[in-house]
This record gives sequence, C-alpha cells and structure tokens, in this order.
Amino acid sequence: MLFLQGGEWCEELPLLVGGRVSLRELSLSDAPALVSHLNTLEVQRFIAPPPSTIETFENFILWAQCERARGRYACFAVVPHRMSEPIGVFQLRQVEGGFTTAEWGFALGAAFWGAGYFAEAARMVVDFAFDTVGVSRLEARSAVDNGRGNGALRKLGAIREGVLRRAFRKDDRVLDAALWTILSDDWRQLRGLWHSAIVH
Repeated sequence: MLFLQGGEWCEELPLLVGGRVSLRELSLSDAPALVSHLNTLEVQRFIAPPPSTIETFENFILWAQCERARGRYACFAVVPHRMSEPIGVFQLRQVEGGFTTAEWGFALGAAFWGAGYFAEAARMVVDFAFDTVGVSRLEARSAVDNGRGNGALRKLGAIREGVLRRAFRKDDRVLDAALWTILSDDWRQLRGLWHSAIVH
C-alpha cells in the first residue's frame, strides 16, 4: 500500500494497492464506466442516485478534484487488478473543519458484489482516513432496510450507534438510517488483531 504523507493528499490522492484492487484518483475518462456500473436499480436501491450521464459524471469528477484540492473531500476509483476501468467509488468528506470527523460512502457495480472487492477497498480507505488524513471518528449512514450495506459495515468492525429517524429521502419515500462509526483507536486495535491472525 502506498501513501503520500501529511497534506500531500490534497495535491493528489495516493495510489492504494491491495491484493485484489487498487484505489486511485478519479479521471474524466472514468465517467462512462461509472455511469454504466452505478446507474442500475440494484445499486441505487438504497443510495442517492449518482450522476446519470457521462457529462454530469465528468462534472462530478471535476468537482471532486476541486474539493480534494481544498482538503475537504476525497473520492477514489475502485479498479480490480487486470482491469483498467473502475467498478465503483469510495468517498470521504469532512464533517467538521480539520477533518477530525469524517463521513464515508461507497458504491460498487452489482456485478462485482460478493467478490471481496468491498472489504479490501474499505480497509484501505479507512487506513487512509486515519493514518494519512488524520481522522479520529469515521461515520457512515446506511438505510435501515439495506441488509447488505449494514452487514458489510458490521463485518468491517463498525459500531451501530443508533437510528436516525426519517433521515434519508429516496424517491417518494423517507427512510430511517443507521449511523455506523469507527474510531481511530478501535481501528488500530482491530488492525492489530487481523495482523496477528494472519501471522499465526
């Protein structure tokens, strides 16, 4: 895994390399693949709809790069090894000044669910948030009815702190959302346990 240190991530996101996927900065050429993978009923069932045209996704990518340069946001493209086009994104945004508390979100094309890509990419993003950006508290919101998303966060080690009632509007419905958190100290402890399990 490769990290840029300190505030250098604001100039350019680091390349994060795992066993199955790499995470990198979005580029305008990613827009067609991401429009195709993320604009399906399965992917959009419990998330706000992503940009639905190549032009609007390109505008989002330009916005993401500007927000990254301001130190307020990071968005990684998820690219499996032996592929050149991304299959999804992971986002990280500051909740309060200084990025002490951050919120993250993710979306992967449905054809790639259950292949282990999420778990590996998620761990790299959480490492990046705590080790490089300096986040202390990482939050995620997931519709209560989103069994797959909530299960993935639980397996990652996130703690469900509560339910935000009627917090998420989806089409003509207003849904309850679960609030999941990971604290930096808890993550470092979990990471140590995983490392010990691998070594032994």
